[in-house]
Amino acid sequence: MTAVLAAAEAESASALVHGKFRFFQVRVVATCRLGPSMVRITFGGEQLRDFDSGGRDQSFSLFLPQPGQYAPTVPFDAGDDWFAQWRAMPEHERAIMRSYTVRSQDRHRHEVDVDFVLHSPAGPASRWAAEAVPGDRAVLLGPAFEDNRSIGFQLPEATDWVLLAADETALPAAAAILEWLPDGLRARAWIEVPNLKDVQELLSPAEADITWLIRDPLRRPGTLLTEEIHGTAFPDGAPYAWIAGESGMVKTLRRHLVGERGIDRRRVEFSGYWRLGATEEDLRTEKISAAEKISAAEQSSVQEQSAGGAQ
Repeated sequence: MTAVLAAAEAESASALVHGKFRFFQVRVVATCRLGPSMVRITFGGEQLRDFDSGGRDQSFSLFLPQPGQYAPTVPFDAGDDWFAQWRAMPEHERAIMRSYTVRSQDRHRHEVDVDFVLHSPAGPASRWAAEAVPGDRAVLLGPAFEDNRSIGFQLPEATDWVLLAADETALPAAAAILEWLPDGLRARAWIEVPNLKDVQELLSPAEADITWLIRDPLRRPGTLLTEEIHGTAFPDGAPYAWIAGESGMVKTLRRHLVGERGIDRRRVEFSGYWRLGATEEDLRTEKISAAEKISAAEQSSVQEQSAGGAQ
């Protein structure tokens, strides 16, 4: 039996990874179509008793099996060296890795809900989600502690109101943030989706005003979202803004909020979940390349400092 399959039957999750995360072997418990563009997958398993989401836009890495595999091949016992070992595996053998956010967690049932966008054309994750059935295997690399660095939404003190801007890829995170917001806090949310039937009922203890925008298929994703926010009068007081979705939209809105609206850049949290015309493999390769360049530059600096001290 392979290490991956053995772990799938273990009761305990992996050892800690980077201090606050673990690999969790899970199975699909249920699926639910939320609209033309989204499906909810409920993952379950005893190991999820150690999963500790901090809510809001809690992100994690999802590993899916290659076609024909029973379970994803992941170096779950490699500790902090897992990424290097995963990357060294043959591409047709190593698990498909994607980044997602936690929609919700049921701690008593040891279950986690994840909402998948069904892209067209479909990539590996969209295709897997559309075809998933109870019993299918997956692996999550997620939080073992509620306070972890994979949460972007960090509400500052003395915030008078919250601005949320999201497309369909960031809808699950925006929905979770709205549920997390403190009672009575003012919030304005704009959410752009491809289809009227993708609109969901979102609940929040905050005084939330949610505007749904239905995308024109002939226009670039995020265009309507940016236009609506550009033309809106903001409430008085100190805001905190969270923007997520297509990276071009995110950059445009951040520039508007900081440069034209005068919001302190430290009060604008932003994240490009995808980029028009680029696959996640493209984006991940770019991130890896950038990280390697930074690492090489740091090593070069250390060597220069050592050489200078030796003179």
